[in-house]
Amino acid sequence: MIKPAEVTTQAGQDETISALLVVLRIARVLERIDAGISPQQYRMLKLIGLGGERSARLAEKLAVAKPTLTATADSLVAAGLACREAEPGDRRVVRLHLTPAGHAAMQQADAAYTAWFGSVLEQTGRRDEIVADLLRLDEAMTERRLARQAKDAGVAATTERLVNERKQSEGQR
Repeated sequence: MIKPAEVTTQAGQDETISALLVVLRIARVLERIDAGISPQQYRMLKLIGLGGERSARLAEKLAVAKPTLTATADSLVAAGLACREAEPGDRRVVRLHLTPAGHAAMQQADAAYTAWFGSVLEQTGRRDEIVADLLRLDEAMTERRLARQAKDAGVAATTERLVNERKQSEGQR
């Protein structure tokens, strides 16, 4: 579970909450933009477009549970925006790929989202700074996810080692 970082001052906490509310407001506005696809479908199409990845990896990158990813993938496949392809040599592995309609939908959404968000950024007079800050925020979130995964993998490896040691010691009795 993600634990909130300590905020040392009330003013700092208030600013953090205000910033969080802005992020949530942006997310809500993006949900209401007529882009042809939902923001969640858009995020998934963008990642699929980068190269077919396994579902578990996509779920990690999108920060969603696997059932949520499956439901979104099912909707994209049903709409003809993506297709599932078995991995050559390992039919258990299925990867998602964009269809031509998926590419077109992504381009339409790119235009719709960019028109709104780009105009908001331009209105601030600090477009480049805000974009750079948002990209740094994305990097920080990725670093936190990778650190958590490494920690979880370390805990899992330690647990497995302890279970194996216990089995071995029980077998020697």
